This record gives sequence, structure tokens and C-alpha cells, in this order.
Amino acid sequence: MGQHSVRWGILATGGIAAAFAADLVDLPDAEIVAVASRRRESAEAFAERFGVTRAYGDWESLAADPDIDVVYVATPHAAHRAAAGLCLTAGRNVLCEKAFTLNAREAGELVALAKEHDRFLMEAMWMYCNPLVRRLKALVDDGAIGEVRTVQADFGLAGPFPAAHRLRDPELGGGSLLDLGVYPVSFAQLLLGEPDAVAASAVLSPEGVDLQTGALLSWESGALASLHCSIAGGTGTTASVTGSLGRIDIPAGFFHPERFVLHRDGRDSEEFTADPADGPRTSLRHEAAEVMRALRAGERESPLVPLDGSLAVMRTLDAIRERIGVRYPGEAVTAAAVAG
Repeated sequence: MGQHSVRWGILATGGIAAAFAADLVDLPDAEIVAVASRRRESAEAFAERFGVTRAYGDWESLAADPDIDVVYVATPHAAHRAAAGLCLTAGRNVLCEKAFTLNAREAGELVALAKEHDRFLMEAMWMYCNPLVRRLKALVDDGAIGEVRTVQADFGLAGPFPAAHRLRDPELGGGSLLDLGVYPVSFAQLLLGEPDAVAASAVLSPEGVDLQTGALLSWESGALASLHCSIAGGTGTTASVTGSLGRIDIPAGFFHPERFVLHRDGRDSEEFTADPADGPRTSLRHEAAEVMRALRAGERESPLVPLDGSLAVMRTLDAIRERIGVRYPGEAVTAAAVAG
């Protein structure tokens, strides 16, 4: 793919789809050519808001549109497998919101479809594309704090969310883990890879989704990650990484940081701050730009958000759900979760 505009289709019209569309509009060489919703009125309203010429009242028409280079799937988690699978099978490249799918089995099916149809696929883990998070990872990988010993991270929203809210709905993959806990888990695995053991405890809602979950991941290296997510209380959303030679602290909003502080034994602390040229901290543009870069380079996955990493995160989320007893409608018990 040359330097012509990358033509996007947007599947679903909720808040995250609108945020993504707003950031795409600011990117040179990005064009939104179509939007789809199961409700035509929603698609038409979204199209009007963002100046999109085509609005489809079904997913199939979007997937079949030959003028689309890549589809951004922004449905709730429970529909990711169906929506992304439909697009991959139709020969579209796909950027799929996180959590990637409901479970590791579905994620594996999407990866297999991408390979079968020779298409690009990426989980929309925008944190991994954030320039300051990439700087932090490079420092850790270069040994700035020695060998990583502990990772701590939390993400909680105050709520309270009514029972009818999507975050409380088992049919939509509700609960704090897949929506919020995916960030602390992905952060820990960005630095340490897939854990060797998983322990977890949770408080469940009457509907059977997790209101808050605490997880302890451990690695044979001796590293531990203490992670927490909640839809029952607004947490500090901070993170820290402690190593044998120092520590990195990230203040509120660790998954889209404005700054972090490197503490090293016997030295003054160093502060690293986001470059104002990179845009607002909430911007999804880095993720979109990485997809466009990869497509132009003919890549089938992004080195920043590799598929193996997304699959590994889903295995960890499965293992946590197995420990806390959260299962979604239509899900069989996965052998991997039981074994894990």
C-alpha cells in the first residue's frame, strides 16, 4: 500500500468509536469512508457528525465494501469475535478494540482467520503505542532499574453503574476485568511477558460480573505483579515498576501518562514528560498511525501490539476469571483456564 490515504471503516457507533473517529480526522492521510451499526439511524447520525459518506445499517455491507482498507471494530467485547471475524473473512484488515475478545479461544480464532485470509490484525491496545509508555519500556528493557521485581497497577471507576449498564451486563462481557483490568494486566505483561502463575479474588455483582478484582501474577524469575480493577470505586490509576536497582512511578492515568519518574539508587530522580507535539494524552492517534504505518509496510501485525502478546493477555484474563468464577453466557469452560 502506497502513500495514498488509508481508508477506514468504523463498525459500531458508541463512545469509543466517536473518540477514535475524532482523532482520525486529525491524522493526515486517514479517511473515514464508511460507518456501520445494527441500527441504520445510529450509523446515519454518526456519518453526519463526522462527514462520512456511507452509513450502513448492518455489519455485512461494511465488511463487503471494497473501498475500505481497514475496519476499526468498536462494539462491546462480546461482539468482537463475530464482527472482526466477519471483516477478516471478507478480506478486510482489522483493528479490534480491547479486550481483544471475551476469551483466549475466540482470540485464537481471530488470529487464525487473519492468517488464513492474509490480513492485518491488531488489538486496539493504545497504551502500547503511547510514546511515553514506549520510552518507559525501552528504559526497563535497557536495564535502567535492573531486574524487574514487582509491578503494581490499578484502574477503577467510581460508578455506581446501574444494573442495566453495559459494564454490569454479562451478555456484553461486563465487569471490571475485561474493560479496565485489561490495562493493568497488559502493562505488567508488556514488561514481564506471560506469567507462570495467577491468583485472584473478586467481589461479584448480583448479575455475576466482577465489581472489583485483585490479581497476583508471578513469574519464575521471582517477579510479582499486584493488579487491581474496579467499577465500584475510583482508584488512583497509578502504576509503579520496581527493579533491583531502582523504580519507575507513573502518576494518575498510567495507561496514557503525562509523565513518569525514574528513581535510581544513589542518583537524583529523573522526570520524563510527554512531548506536547504528541497531542492530548487521551489521543488514539498513535494507535491509528501505527496501523497505517504497518499497512503501508505490508505487515500483517504490529511489532508494538503483537498478536502473541494479545493472546497471552487473553489467557491471563481467562485464568483470572476462572479463579473468581465469572463466566459469560454461551461460554464453555476452557481447558487452558482450568489448567492455568
